[in-house]
Amino acid sequence: MMWMQGYGGGAGFVWGLMWISFVILVVALLVLAVRWFLRSERSQGGPGGGPPVGGTSQTPLDILRERYARGEIDDDEYERRRAKLGG
Repeated sequence: MMWMQGYGGGAGFVWGLMWISFVILVVALLVLAVRWFLRSERSQGGPGGGPPVGGTSQTPLDILRERYARGEIDDDEYERRRAKLGG
């Protein structure tokens, strides 16, 4: 077992795996923290919880038009909701 003396035997391998696992865990936690921060900032509108950056307040009819343009609702749904909104 002369070849194992400089490497700590099997314990050195285990410590190496533990160190790599620790680094991966720290990186994963950092990624999750950044994603959470970006998601919470987006849900609040903009920095400081104010209105969306560069945006103005939208009317319900504006939102309906955007949804129709993105293809989220079809022609019939758009017309029905537009009539209810009075636009």
